[in-house]
Amino acid sequence: MKQDKTPPTLIMIFGATGDLAKRKLFPSLYQLYLKGNLSDQFAVLGVGRREWSQEQFREHVRSALQNSAHSNDQIELFIEHCVYQSHDVTDSRSYIQLKELANELDENFTLEGNRIFYLAMAPEFFGTITDHLKQDGLTDTNGFCRLVIEKPFGHDLPSAGALNEQIRKSFSEEQIYRIDHYLGKEMVQNIEVIRFANALFEPLWNSRFISNIQITSSETLGVEERGRYYETSGALRDMVQNHMLQMVALLAMEPPINLSTDEIRSEKVRVLRSMRPVEGKEVDDYFVRGQYGPGIVNGKEVKGYREGANVDAASNTETFVAGKVMIDNFRWAGVPFFIRTGKSMAVKSTKIVVQFKDIPMNLYYNKEHSLDPNLLVIHIQPDEGITLHLNAKKTSEGVNTQPVKLSYSASSVDGINTPEAYEKLLFDCIMGDATNFTHWDEVRRSWSFVDKISDHWESTKEESFPNYESGGMGPDKSHKLLADEGFEWWSVGELDK
Repeated sequence: MKQDKTPPTLIMIFGATGDLAKRKLFPSLYQLYLKGNLSDQFAVLGVGRREWSQEQFREHVRSALQNSAHSNDQIELFIEHCVYQSHDVTDSRSYIQLKELANELDENFTLEGNRIFYLAMAPEFFGTITDHLKQDGLTDTNGFCRLVIEKPFGHDLPSAGALNEQIRKSFSEEQIYRIDHYLGKEMVQNIEVIRFANALFEPLWNSRFISNIQITSSETLGVEERGRYYETSGALRDMVQNHMLQMVALLAMEPPINLSTDEIRSEKVRVLRSMRPVEGKEVDDYFVRGQYGPGIVNGKEVKGYREGANVDAASNTETFVAGKVMIDNFRWAGVPFFIRTGKSMAVKSTKIVVQFKDIPMNLYYNKEHSLDPNLLVIHIQPDEGITLHLNAKKTSEGVNTQPVKLSYSASSVDGINTPEAYEKLLFDCIMGDATNFTHWDEVRRSWSFVDKISDHWESTKEESFPNYESGGMGPDKSHKLLADEGFEWWSVGELDK
């Protein structure tokens, strides 16, 4: 079913000549246009440092769409809505020119003064740009103004707080859309539906019936050309502080009063407040860090992290994190949420595995024949879907059982029409729906949890680095983390079979 059309909007993209805009933003906006979800009253104003002509910019957009779009039918019509201005983010004169061009587009396309400012740039420019947008009058319109910010939002709590304070001088919290593309993924958004729309699961979604929950996000790619950024970030700040903790919050939150943005965010914040803080030497009991060395990934030899460009030869930066998150509230007391994420690993996969407790006295268990636990597997990427692992009687004499799977694959059902994460989030932003964007309270809570871990790791050098081969699934210590609790990691590859 087709969604409503968006209101008239000017989408101003800072960093329009960069990789994110080319790979994600232009194709996502074009898909909205193709599907009839983007009003004809729209304009895309690309802003960048490069001295490009209008035709150079439009050729850049055209190339991006031809390489990614499933249909080229309306590319030229879409490009008629795209214009470019070369820009110096520190110079008020550039913003005055930008304001004049925005006003002109507002009149030409009847945009009613509605503006979205998308900062697809390095974080150090966020504050400077928002200051100028306010000071130089680009936010002075009769329509709505919204600010979209990519991660990272700061590199720790103090820097995030300073950035938030600076941005809030120009935009209110309701106008700020902190984008986390994981929250745009179909099956991440489906977590709430699976939980709250099924009588099969909601009564069981607590410590009485669930033994543990595992969240794995593994990548086969290494750090590649991002060494300079990664040296100051690491997997903890890059993945855990945002993507992983957001999934924990969605899995653990209480049912909201309703599905409004404020109520859902409120319940997520309550989860983040309930996470057991760990600091100092205690971190070693709850979290494991890893760094990949040389190895073989997808049949090809790859270098170790320390051999990459712009990486310290004795780097202490982690490329892998596994952790045990405990949520100290009534619903989840005693249930570990195990998370792991890493680069240069055996498979590219993001999965959630909910493991239910064994039946107290199972009539079908004996020494020769054990029973597999019941699992609910939520497949997030590269495939999307749900699998329920059960036990059933073998089709033979006797009472032996065998594991069976009930599966739903969103990829095979929706196929090519499954909205890409950025497409969904851009649509939500234009429509003014901030549900799947992170509130400052969420950012603040997640940084306060992560900072204690990073402080300990930065003060203690990991002598075993590199401690896992490329093409593996992380260091041995990550398996001990679960073994100490009587569990083991479910193999993400095996769960697909």
